[in-house]
Amino acid sequence: MLLIMSTAASTSIAHFSTPASLHLSTAKNKKAALLLNSIPTSKITSSPSISKVQYGYGYSKRSSILTGFKPFSSPVMEWQDCTVKMEIDVPVGVAYKLYSDRESIPRWMPFISSVQVLKDKPDLSRWSLKYKALGQELEYSWLARNMQPTPNQKIHWRSLEGLPNRGSVRFFPRGSSSCQVELTVSYEVPQILTPLAAALQPLLESLLRGGLEKFATLAKTFAD
Repeated sequence: MLLIMSTAASTSIAHFSTPASLHLSTAKNKKAALLLNSIPTSKITSSPSISKVQYGYGYSKRSSILTGFKPFSSPVMEWQDCTVKMEIDVPVGVAYKLYSDRESIPRWMPFISSVQVLKDKPDLSRWSLKYKALGQELEYSWLARNMQPTPNQKIHWRSLEGLPNRGSVRFFPRGSSSCQVELTVSYEVPQILTPLAAALQPLLESLLRGGLEKFATLAKTFAD
């Protein structure tokens, strides 16, 4: 009785889930059911399936969901965020206008060796970083896109290729003759610097703070 019900159910499922040209006859279904019932249950194993996942500067190994293979420890790229703030004795409009001049940024951020705005696409710019720190000669470059700014309030960007990074500069008025500038930079720690990641963030914070101090001094010359 159970065999008849099973055969009827499988015939019904085949009718709705397969094309007419692939339908099995009832006799064939019975033979297939008897054959399947005669096969002992066994656990099928397979070799672990590992795939590489790209993370910009390297890859990590992950297991197939089907095999349940435990992943190795992997060099997954780490992102770090750094934010510095500073009160500047210039009107917010002066600070915003000066910082909007991307090609002038190396004047107050000495670890940025150059910024070149693309003439045919002014929202894009090529950046170069060159600095010696942590026993390393650091040299990186990237192409960045300036996102839609909010005049006198916010400038923000993200990299499109090269060193992965993104960031923003926010401007907050503090009366008519001063403002607060808040600079945030997020970046993917290059693989070569992963062992030094803990020391990298305070180093960058120091560099950004020093850069804002130079920016404040330079901005005053524009305000006078």
